[in-house]
Amino acid sequence: MAETAQTQQTDDGRRAARAERKAGKLAREIGAFATAHGGAEGQLAYLGQAGTRIVLVGADGGWGDLVAPSYAVAESATRKAGITMHEAFDGDFAAKVRTGPYEWSRMAGIQVGGPSNG
Repeated sequence: MAETAQTQQTDDGRRAARAERKAGKLAREIGAFATAHGGAEGQLAYLGQAGTRIVLVGADGGWGDLVAPSYAVAESATRKAGITMHEAFDGDFAAKVRTGPYEWSRMAGIQVGGPSNG
């Protein structure tokens, strides 16, 4: 019985260390995005079993996203990066996003004469 408990503690420790490393890597990527875009704000979107999307919006309107393996890892990464987080992607936060011709043509596709999605 003691071996099972010890094995479980070892596995838990490894999982925690792996999550911490992933959060650190994501925090560095968030920091690089923030540096490149004059600052950044974010919002977390739970994707289910796939993980959690970290949506980033730069001060210049540039945007991007990263996917963390869990909500806890995503929260840890954004906390480490020190960016402002929003509960929802709406209102003033969404209005900060600036899209270009590429995004408009891909989103609208055939409707506005953009490249087909097929």
